[in-house]
Amino acid sequence: MTYLPNDCYDSYRSVDLEARAASASPYELVLVLMDGLLDELARARGHIEHKRYQQKGQSLEKCMNILNGLNGALDEDNGGEVVQGLARLYEYCIYRLSDVSVSLSLEGLDEVVHLLTTLREGWEGVRAARQ
Repeated sequence: MTYLPNDCYDSYRSVDLEARAASASPYELVLVLMDGLLDELARARGHIEHKRYQQKGQSLEKCMNILNGLNGALDEDNGGEVVQGLARLYEYCIYRLSDVSVSLSLEGLDEVVHLLTTLREGWEGVRAARQ
């Protein structure tokens, strides 16, 4: 079986992600997912820029799956306004990525990256405060 450089990198990323997730606290797990999400968004950008539309679709699908997973893990019964706000943000990002998939709008992709980078910084602050 012939491995392309992307295959090797994807295998490494998968093993690294599994190792990080296995030893992560809930806050660290969110950060691991956010890091993976931001990495995949960067890949989606490259696919759009280089007109690799099939790979773009795969990358955006992965991103939307991660966002759906984060949204599904929210404790809506006990989280109050913060959880409601996170749910709306995740849903908005999914909506924007669906639009980006059709429109190929790098501005829309950049908007999602900006929102999620800001959110990741917030999660980093929560993790630091809990340690």
